[in-house]
Amino acid sequence: MLHIILIEPRIPQNTGNIGRLCVATNATLHLIHPLGFCLSEKSLKRAGLDYWQYLHKCEWDSVEHFWRSYPLDSKHFFLTTKAHKPYYHARFDKECFLYFGREDAGISESILQQHASQCLTIPMAAQARSLNLATSVGIVAYEAIRQLQATSPISAPIAP
Repeated sequence: MLHIILIEPRIPQNTGNIGRLCVATNATLHLIHPLGFCLSEKSLKRAGLDYWQYLHKCEWDSVEHFWRSYPLDSKHFFLTTKAHKPYYHARFDKECFLYFGREDAGISESILQQHASQCLTIPMAAQARSLNLATSVGIVAYEAIRQLQATSPISAPIAP
């Protein structure tokens, strides 16, 4: 199972789009509080369209709380512009955890330093600071799926 972990997301439209992506990929969305919005916000639901009802979503008080349920191991990957290893060099397992930080700050330096060997980046031109959060999640999630396609293909889309 693919797990998408958003650490303190701030923009509801990004989270809505990522929720929709999670439904399309049979991934679980984990939201680490505090969030920069309410889950009842109209913009969140609009971005997630009518898929939101099918989303497998979990909420956590902190990343440490999440790690008590899903202990850190080699299946946890932290996406950041501060890493040098491209995401496509990672070897994703059938259960993997992809972490993405706040839109305005990324993942905290302390987490990145403690888990430097598991940090990945999406290569981009030097003049670009970063990509949109939902775009980044889509890029890396589909690479994980591509690698695992032979052993656990995505099932047909859920009918409304």
